[in-house]
Amino acid sequence: MTAASTNGSSRRAVYVISVAAELAGVHPQTLRIYERKGLLDPARTMGGNRRYSDEDIALLRRIQDLTAAGLNLEGVRRVLALERELERMQRELERVRSEAREALALAHKQYRRDLVPFTSERLPARWRPGRAAERPGS
Repeated sequence: MTAASTNGSSRRAVYVISVAAELAGVHPQTLRIYERKGLLDPARTMGGNRRYSDEDIALLRRIQDLTAAGLNLEGVRRVLALERELERMQRELERVRSEAREALALAHKQYRRDLVPFTSERLPARWRPGRAAERPGS
């Protein structure tokens, strides 16, 4: 997902079918076919007219690229579904990574709070530096 698609402006459906077709470089009938095949879902006005957004135009161009590469419409549908799944999984992975970083930082913070300075004076006498270790039975 691009930055433009997250701000909502690229989702505003403003183009009528003829303009959208021209922007995408296809015939208006092609847009209707894509819609019937489930590749595209334009917004509708109260009167039922299709309206396309910048996001829809980008999708149309992606469809055109895939069909130009030799994919049929079912192949395009599958590729688009896989791309959406990949984007979803990347967002999920980033969320999990972020949670892991936060948990690790919290654990390190907790460790630092639990650490207590330790000096040799607090050692039992037989373990203090400079003294020979006493052996049992010596």
